[in-house]
This record gives sequence, C-alpha cells and structure tokens, in this order.
Amino acid sequence: MAGFGDIVQKAFYLGVGLASYAGEKAGGKLAELRSQVQKLADEMVAKGEMNTEEARRFVEEMMKQAQQPQPPSETSDKTHPSEPRRIEILEEDEEPTVKQPSTENVDHLRQQVLELQEELKKLQND
Repeated sequence: MAGFGDIVQKAFYLGVGLASYAGEKAGGKLAELRSQVQKLADEMVAKGEMNTEEARRFVEEMMKQAQQPQPPSETSDKTHPSEPRRIEILEEDEEPTVKQPSTENVDHLRQQVLELQEELKKLQND
C-alpha cells in the first residue's frame, strides 16, 4: 500500500503545482492588462478627455471586470464547442459563374475557324 500513498502524494503535488502555475499565468495576464488599461487612461488624460480621478476609477473598474468570471453565452448552451458549427443553406438561387456562349456566337466562331483552315491550306499549297 506504500505505492498507493506515493501516487496520492504525487497527484496532490501535481495539483498544487498546476494551481500555482495557473495563478502565476493569470497574475501575469492581469498585470499586462493593467498596464495596457493604464496606458490608455494616461493617453485619455493627456488628451483632456478625462481627469486623473476618472482615469483611476476607469482602471479600477476595468480590472474588476477582468477578474469577474464571464457569464456563459447563449450560443454555448445550444452547441458544444467541440462540435463543428452547422451551416444551413436556405436558397439556391445563385446563377452559375461561368456563362455558356450563345449558339450564334459558337456558329460564328466555327465559321471563322473553317475560313482560317481553308486559308491555311491555300497558303501551304502555294
């Protein structure tokens, strides 16, 4: 049974390590987000679009929103993200992109080819 205890202990340490890593990654992303939001607020203050107190509140509100869990969207209830999105074709009223030549045009082209062939034969015989 000593092997089972080792496995449990390793699983526990793995979970703690993963949680620590995820926390560090999330903290890094939040710090990056804070710097971007702060830069945006500083630019707005420089342009005179808001004062420093409004900029501070703006940064705080944006960070609160970033830390709150996102509510599930309505579309995620309908389909699973692992499934491909379904596409439904409603109408087939599209015309073909390649237009067929008219019969008059084809007849005219045939006539020209025949005339050119006859002229070529005359030139070859001369």
